[in-house]
Amino acid sequence: MQEIYINQSVAILCDGNNIERSVQEQSGKTNTMVNFDVLIPKLLDGRGLNRLIYFREGRHISDKLAERLYTNFYGSVVPCHKSADIPLTIKATQLSSKVDTIIIMSGDSDFIDLVKHLKNEGVRVEVAAVKQTTSKYLLDEVDHFHEIEKDDLFTYTNKRG
Repeated sequence: MQEIYINQSVAILCDGNNIERSVQEQSGKTNTMVNFDVLIPKLLDGRGLNRLIYFREGRHISDKLAERLYTNFYGSVVPCHKSADIPLTIKATQLSSKVDTIIIMSGDSDFIDLVKHLKNEGVRVEVAAVKQTTSKYLLDEVDHFHEIEKDDLFTYTNKRG
C-alpha cells in the first residue's frame, strides 16, 4: 500500500503586544522576547508555512525583528494604529479560504469569536501563548494549544553607544 502524505498549509498571526507582555511577565524581565527561530519550526511541526504576520501596536517596531522574520520565514510586521485585534481578525478571515490551519499567537479572550468563526469555516485553529496569561475560555474553543515556554525565549541586551 502506498503512503499518502498530506501537508497542511498554516498561517501564523501574532498579536505582538499581547505576546510580548505575557513573555515579559513570565520571565520577570523586560528584555525577554520570543525566539521565533526556535518557536516557528516547533509550531509548524513539519507543516508548510503559508504566512507569518506579526501585528504590533506602537510607533517603534524593531527593524531587527522585521528583518529576521522576513529573512527566515518571509514574515512581515504590520504596525497597528491601536490594538492588533481588528487587523489580525480581518487577516485571519481573509486567509481562512487559503489555509488549513491558523495559529493565533495570543492568549487574549477577544479572539474567542474569531476562533468560533474560523472553525465554522472549516479551518483548524490553534493558539500559541504563555499558559498563565491565556484565557481559559479561549483554550476551551481552540483545536490545539501550544504553550510558549522558557525554551522558546531569549533575553537580549541593549547595546548602545
